[in-house]
Amino acid sequence: MLHINDLTYRIEGRPLFTQATLAISQGQKVGLVGRNGTGKSTLFRLIKGEIAPDDGSITLRSNMRLGCVDQEVPGGPTSLMDTVLMADIERTDLLAEADIATDPMRIAQIHTRLADIDAYTAEARAGSILAGLGFDGDDQQRPCGDFSGGWRMRVALAAMLFAQPDILLLDEPTNYLDIEGALWLETHIRKYTGTIFVISHDRDFLNTAVTDIAHLQHGKMTMYSGGYNDFQRRLTERNRLDMALVAKQEDERRKLQDFVTRFKAQASKAKQAQSRVKRLEKMEPMATMVSEPIAPIQLIGPERLLSPPMVRFDDAALGYGDTTIIRNLNLTVDPDDRIGLLGRNGEGKTTFAKGLLGILKAQAGHIRAHRKMRVGYFAQHEVDALNESASAYDHVVTLMPDATEAERRARLASFGLGAENAETPAGDLSGGEKARLLFSLIGFHKPHLLVLDEPTNHLDIDSREELVRSLNEYSGAVLLISHDRALLEATTERLWLVDGGTVVNYDGTLDDYRTEQAERARPDRKPKTDTGPSKSDDRKARADVRKAIAPLKRAAEKLEKALDKATQKLADIDKALAKPDLFQNDPDRALSLSKDRGLCAKQIEGLEEDWLEALGLYEAAEAEAAFV
Repeated sequence: MLHINDLTYRIEGRPLFTQATLAISQGQKVGLVGRNGTGKSTLFRLIKGEIAPDDGSITLRSNMRLGCVDQEVPGGPTSLMDTVLMADIERTDLLAEADIATDPMRIAQIHTRLADIDAYTAEARAGSILAGLGFDGDDQQRPCGDFSGGWRMRVALAAMLFAQPDILLLDEPTNYLDIEGALWLETHIRKYTGTIFVISHDRDFLNTAVTDIAHLQHGKMTMYSGGYNDFQRRLTERNRLDMALVAKQEDERRKLQDFVTRFKAQASKAKQAQSRVKRLEKMEPMATMVSEPIAPIQLIGPERLLSPPMVRFDDAALGYGDTTIIRNLNLTVDPDDRIGLLGRNGEGKTTFAKGLLGILKAQAGHIRAHRKMRVGYFAQHEVDALNESASAYDHVVTLMPDATEAERRARLASFGLGAENAETPAGDLSGGEKARLLFSLIGFHKPHLLVLDEPTNHLDIDSREELVRSLNEYSGAVLLISHDRALLEATTERLWLVDGGTVVNYDGTLDDYRTEQAERARPDRKPKTDTGPSKSDDRKARADVRKAIAPLKRAAEKLEKALDKATQKLADIDKALAKPDLFQNDPDRALSLSKDRGLCAKQIEGLEEDWLEALGLYEAAEAEAAFV
């Protein structure tokens, strides 16, 4: 289907691919993963023929239709439905010819071919795809120009899925989707009859939607069967075996060298020594996959937390002009809250975030915020609003006018923006580098609250894990809007749902939410009836029970996270205390660490007791719920 043979490609003399090889067969769903900057998008450009390789070849099967979602999104007065329908070029051309054809034989051929390609159900299929990506019936008839760039990207994706090319290239397709849209796309890709090659950094998407992972590292590509978790396990095992083989080779090299050094001057051992010298010369160093360091992301929290609540909504309503988007808001945000905001795109998540930030004022009711509260806001439009002509260093100079150059560069380096890109204009930085620059800017004043709207869109998987670490160490409050389930599960402690024109506490888990959305999206789902108790009533009763015990589960999980954090802190203290001559060279630090260790050990003891008690309450409630 697609064969990449000994591909070599350089950018400004820097090798991006060096004799890289990959083969993709008919029907495979392959996820392409690798660090930002390794050349994933460049590989797609090479496959599409937009640029030519320096050496090697890329071969596609003859007569194969290649499809991709371009960065140029559809616009203008054409409706969403017509935009998607026109993506099937053969159908469009046949319908146009049918309108002007006069030869009865040709007319018959046209209609036979239209029937063969299922052209008469095209509108239903297009409507189903658009609905899955979040467009209702009215939206589908509106012009593309009425929608924002993110929504038009969904239209472009819908058009390409409808066209059903033999091989489909997708570059970060979930970036513009909410959880519901990503869930629908996972299902659609699994059922897709063609071949798909997709760049993605969404771990859950890669675990669910693809059959194989292609790993791009050091200019080479390696194929692994299974999803992302399978790939990660195999890569870890491969690296472990590589290091074991290297250690074995180094041990053999040392023994040979010891023999040569010891006996080379002895005539009786001269031949044996010479033989070992030749073996040493022929011994090639083993190639190993060296793990690249992950550039850090540091989100520094406030020096002191504010008194709760930091923000309070009292019967508040938010909207634009005379239009109200969400109403009846009665919520509070405390200094240590970790909140995930759920809801379909268009329900008002961003509107709520703007109300929390103070960008939008309440149309009714009140929004009261602590007067000393500092807020950091990350959103895609904020990334795009960076001064493209100014470098990362220029942005930091504005925030640190009295600092030395060394202090400014150290600040940049702490966010993974070192000397190699500190002077690069923001417009020339990659999406991941721009995101890191914005993280450094929003965290500069040690905010009490972080509002993060899809912060992982341009981060690779390793950088996403670094963001998880940083958020879990951050001491302030967090409101997170994201389709990245792994990020939400790892960093949030409670969920809010934007639905039906308001925002409420969601007492279920992310698994519950995904299950509900999958059930809601089922095409065969039947409307509710009033014919008496049914299976749906039983499911609702069980769901009510799950919601009732969800606070117990969250309490146990919160204590478990605190216990893990304290245990790691104790391990770090023990590591510091184990340094040789610490007590002789720095007795004050040694004494301070010893005191910290005692306090930490006592904290762990208390957390363990609280966690076990909370876990017992949850497990007892769960066991009781099993009988419902």
